[in-house]
Amino acid sequence: MSRLRPRAGQVLLTGGLAVLAARTAYAALGARPPGGRAAWARTNHRGEPVTLLEGPAAAAAGVAAVLTAPGLPVRARAAIAAAGAGAAAFGGYDDLKGSGARRGFRGHLGALARGEVTSGTVKLAGIGATGLAAAALAGEDSALAGGGSALAGGGSALDLLVNAGLIAGGANLANLFDLRPGRAIKVTVAAGAALGLASPPGRLAAAAPVGAALAVLPEDLGERAMLGDAGANALGGMLGAAAATALPRRARVAVLAVITGLTAASEVVSFSRVIDRTPPLRWLDQIGRRPAAGAGPHAGEAQEPGGAGAPPAAAGPATPARAAAAPP
Repeated sequence: MSRLRPRAGQVLLTGGLAVLAARTAYAALGARPPGGRAAWARTNHRGEPVTLLEGPAAAAAGVAAVLTAPGLPVRARAAIAAAGAGAAAFGGYDDLKGSGARRGFRGHLGALARGEVTSGTVKLAGIGATGLAAAALAGEDSALAGGGSALAGGGSALDLLVNAGLIAGGANLANLFDLRPGRAIKVTVAAGAALGLASPPGRLAAAAPVGAALAVLPEDLGERAMLGDAGANALGGMLGAAAATALPRRARVAVLAVITGLTAASEVVSFSRVIDRTPPLRWLDQIGRRPAAGAGPHAGEAQEPGGAGAPPAAAGPATPARAAAAPP
């Protein structure tokens, strides 16, 4: 299985299953939200209600689709599913329990140094553990394309850490882009397409998260719903696991370096400002979005580094990115 070359039909079927599962899950969750509708409700900058149920729906669909994907090796299947389920669980915990008072690695680690365990700290630790577990599950199927399997044939502990970093880092980075309607989903689709171009096995490995993301894109762009941490972390984690199982070692190290660099940059640079000041990126970011309602930050996001202050938070538990208060 080290040189899996999936057929186009397998990729399309997996993506189609993810789309169908996401739409079904979103409708079911909307009809009977776990814990009640209010637990998932937020108010955006327009004063309009949005729901966080898009995130759990996309995460559940991605996991379900990858578990039934035809032609995907068992251990790769398990690794990608575990990455999505774990990241969704810890992200969802932060969505519902977090206060939004601490943001970024510095904010949470600073709070921890003072003896305060934030929901974001729990999430970061949980997603890190998820990354390690998923990387271990990948086992001998890691790097299905061949050319340097991480764990097969005597791979080192460093290889395991690289794969864990891809999964945990991918989960965190996707969430950092969830600051405008549709942005994190567009990044997910672009990353999945790049993985598919780089590696034939990557097309099948990425089909489930990409399909699930595309299924909820209309809700996200229409500002009726949002991914929140549960959805963004899950999609990013699954793509990280897909990269861990589909790319040769050198490519995985290169991708991890990019993820690490962008994550570090996010502590001091506003992604939104960079995108807004770069015409091609701004054009892509605006595709499908509703016209902005006046000046100021979109959807009441709490700002990235360098941004202005956020509007007051909506009632209820912590509000994730793009609602009245931001996640870590």
